Order: sequence, then structure tokens, then C-alpha cells
Amino acid sequence: MEDDAVGTCSDLLEQLKLFKPQQQAKRTDYLQWDEYFMSLAFLSAMRSKDPSTQVGACIVSQDNKIVAMGYNGMPVGLSDDDIPWTKDKEDVLQNKYLYVCHAELNAVLNKNVLSVKGCRIYTTLFPCHECAKVIIQSGVKEIVYFDDSKVNTPSNNASKIMFLKANVKLTPFVKTGRKINICLS
Repeated sequence: MEDDAVGTCSDLLEQLKLFKPQQQAKRTDYLQWDEYFMSLAFLSAMRSKDPSTQVGACIVSQDNKIVAMGYNGMPVGLSDDDIPWTKDKEDVLQNKYLYVCHAELNAVLNKNVLSVKGCRIYTTLFPCHECAKVIIQSGVKEIVYFDDSKVNTPSNNASKIMFLKANVKLTPFVKTGRKINICLS
């Protein structure tokens, strides 16, 4: 019988207990989950064509599966060459702000699952008040953010008020100082 030649499962498990790892141990300098997902948010930000602000976002399920990525850019179907990228013209229609889709919005819209409810989002910049609404409406329950440099602006304060009232956890990314280099040559 074939089972006799291979042995039973319990026999195999007993053999595994006798297995001694080779002298080389596993790597210890691998990326932690937070480092990995925040790195992906920064990598995604590199897709942005915005000359002054590049923002990326990565949405992750409760079991650490990537379900969405996004970066700030023009809406699909609009030419990046036909819409202004400036930010300080007197005529607001000549500035980027009314046209650009933020990274968090793009991530929620680009999800590869039915729902992002219960997920967490990693973002390179603390979400504005408009993105806060989208994040709350989508059911994301935690935000891990790298940069909160716009602290105490009305938009930032409104975001924090909404997140607090909606029980969305705000987690500043713990900056490890680690550098990640990617060479595509």
C-alpha cells in the first residue's frame, strides 16, 4: 500500500521534530509589516506627476493583505498636460486643487475587493478633510500616517474631529530611520 511506503502523517511529523536547522539562520533585518506597507505607499507616491506634492496610500486588510493602492493625480481620462499643476495662481481654476484626486480617494476607488470595511490605510501625508469623509464612509478603521506637517490647519483639524467621532484609530508611523533602496538597473 502506498501509505506504508510514505508513512503516516504522524510519522512524518515525528521526523520533522528531529530535523535540525542548518547553521545559517533566517534573516533578522527583514521589513516589519508597518515598514513594508508604508514603503509601498511611498513607492506609489512616486507615480504622482504633481511637481510639488507626491502622496501615496496603501490599504491593507486585517490579515495583512494589500487590497488597494493610490497616489495623487488627475482623474482618469483627463490629460496630465491639459490641466494645470500650479498652486498659487489668483484664478483658482488655474490651480491644481480643484482637479487632483488625492491618494486616499484613489486607493478607496481602486480597491480589488468588494469592501475596505475594517481595513487600515497607510498614507504618506495625513488625510485632508475630504479624504477623511471618504475613508470614514468606506469603513476603514485605522490610519497609519507618516507626515502630519499640516497640523492645526482647518482641514487637518476637521479630519481629526471626524476620525475621533467615527472611532477611526489614528496611528503615527514609527520612523525607524531605515533606508530602502530599489535599483532597477
